Amino acid sequence: MSFPRLHIVTDSIDVVRGVLGLGPVAVQVRVKSNDREAYALTMAALALCRPAGALCLVDDRVGVALAAGADGVHVGADDLPVAAARRALGPAAILGATCRNAADARAAVRAGAGYLGVGPAFATTSKNGLPDPIGVEGVSAVVRAVPGTPVIAIAGITPERVALLDSYGVAAISAVAGDPAGATVEFLKALDARWTARATTAGTTAANRGEPA
Repeated sequence: MSFPRLHIVTDSIDVVRGVLGLGPVAVQVRVKSNDREAYALTMAALALCRPAGALCLVDDRVGVALAAGADGVHVGADDLPVAAARRALGPAAILGATCRNAADARAAVRAGAGYLGVGPAFATTSKNGLPDPIGVEGVSAVVRAVPGTPVIAIAGITPERVALLDSYGVAAISAVAGDPAGATVEFLKALDARWTARATTAGTTAANRGEPA
């Protein structure tokens, strides 16, 4: 399975149910209340994700991910350090880390992160206490700093904004809450269009240089 370009961050099993079966997605379970509720939702999400062939990750809670048998964890700035999370999870699990600048991105990858959640890319109301948005250029700076590592832009992401970003993929939160299936289809279309355009541009550039595409 290739790493999905669309990540759905949610605390709703209805959203999980709505986004599956439409294309490659990763579901990230984000529950802020307690481990018991996070575990229950993760188990319910896994029961849907496994048959659909979708990745199921847990936000913040390494213990919950291990107990439930999730595919991995995404840790933020206030969670376990990346190196500690990697030791707990082992080498095979997926581990993502939140960062917002090139230095932190390189450090996270050295510590064992396999992908990065980068932002806030744009202003958003889906989470309180976020720092100022880093914008398109901020996301691009991280992309350049960690070649070969998937960068997932997060916060304020809409299908219309996908074309502005050069990250590997995007994460959606509030944009999928109202119409999970419809929004997922629009996001996947936007991601496909962007990467098709990028491949065409790369091929044209290579041809102009007399190089293989």
